Amino acid sequence: MTTISAGPDSSADTPGVRHVKRPTPLRESVYEALTEMIIDGTLERGRHLVEVELAGMLGVSRQPVREALQRLNNEGWVDLRPGFGAMVHVPAEDEVDQLLAARAALESESARLAARHATKEAVAQLRELCKVGTAFQESGDIDGAVRTNGELHSMITEMSGNRFLVDFAGQVDRRVRWYYTPVAPVRGAASWREHARLVKAISEADEDKAAQIMREHTEHTRTAYHELQSGQAPAAPAPEKKPATRRRRSTD
Repeated sequence: MTTISAGPDSSADTPGVRHVKRPTPLRESVYEALTEMIIDGTLERGRHLVEVELAGMLGVSRQPVREALQRLNNEGWVDLRPGFGAMVHVPAEDEVDQLLAARAALESESARLAARHATKEAVAQLRELCKVGTAFQESGDIDGAVRTNGELHSMITEMSGNRFLVDFAGQVDRRVRWYYTPVAPVRGAASWREHARLVKAISEADEDKAAQIMREHTEHTRTAYHELQSGQAPAAPAPEKKPATRRRRSTD
């Protein structure tokens, strides 16, 4: 068997040598910045994207912007149209349905497994996220509410203990945030009440109820998105039914 020497200049085994991580390539930083600007609505859907304008906004040359736009086009965030240039993608109705259906399947199973594996510490963290998210919503901080919403959902997925669910959920997370951001103001308090019910089911190790609440939660978001796109006022979800209580008959 032939081995290849690393050579006399190799520092792999040299005591005291530390390899420094290379800085993130500029094109990657520009890609990340543009993606987040699309998600948070700074670059709104359907907007014409001009390379020189974006370069000025980010303080870079046009080359990394051009490379980032090509990648964003490949991933469905941007549409490159011959003769028109780049436009922020406008999601079609069936596109949203497909993504949210995939999310519902992933996250309902995550919630079921989270209820099975939940620890007191994890439940306490979920309750704190609910508290923080509700405070953001009540103060009108939509970006904070959306960010905390994502953190709560991600934590539930991590609690599932299934690394494949974590990987799959991570792949759709950004797209879900993009769809959820315009819905967040109208879902508002209802969404965080649903989160509180979900966390309660998880804390009680009620797997079936946790999965059901998560499915209903994602369906409410899907419905609100479509109503918002069609110009309708999103309907308020039906209040949770409480068990009937019997009055005791007076003996007086």
